Amino acid sequence: MRLIPFILRLLLFVLILVGLKSMWDNFSSGNWIPDWVSGKNKTETVHTLVLQEMTAMGKLELVKYNFKDVVEQEVVKTWLPNAKAVLIVQGEAIGCVDLSKIQISDITSEQETLVVHMPEPELCVFKIDHEHSKVYNTEYAFMEEGKLVNEAYLQAEKQIQKSALDMGILEQTKENATKILTPMLEKASGKKVMLKFPMNAKIDKLR
Repeated sequence: MRLIPFILRLLLFVLILVGLKSMWDNFSSGNWIPDWVSGKNKTETVHTLVLQEMTAMGKLELVKYNFKDVVEQEVVKTWLPNAKAVLIVQGEAIGCVDLSKIQISDITSEQETLVVHMPEPELCVFKIDHEHSKVYNTEYAFMEEGKLVNEAYLQAEKQIQKSALDMGILEQTKENATKILTPMLEKASGKKVMLKFPMNAKIDKLR
């Protein structure tokens, strides 16, 4: 019969030791009140998971503009007739976001919301589709025809870049990024996701 009180005292002594150790661990780490006493909930984030989901995608193409243009290139000469070339040009411009630029510090957790600070959208592609473009006509080009046509294509490519920026391809890239990435990241993290783009994004346009 004396064995039972001894066991109870031993269990009580063990519980006291465990409690004291827990208090000491919290005290030494700067937390004066243990979590099991205060009832404070711990917040766990999923930064690594979301970051892996995004960096694995790299540059994400989000919008594409197709262009068709008639380009007239002319070399004005003093004595001879002006050399001319007329081209029918097709090309494309693609807006994207480089997700590999996102760092762990760009992802923050606020209660039930995950905030992702996104990099600036980019015009990652603007090019001529030479397969579907052609030289319609040349006049008085003679030996300069190749140079004249190449210059016309170069000007057409610059015009594609300028037109895409003027038409708001970067803003459309932001909108599509929000539509596509938000549900994907919410599923991965189990939280509401908010994408934030730089407010002072500098967009260089051709003059």
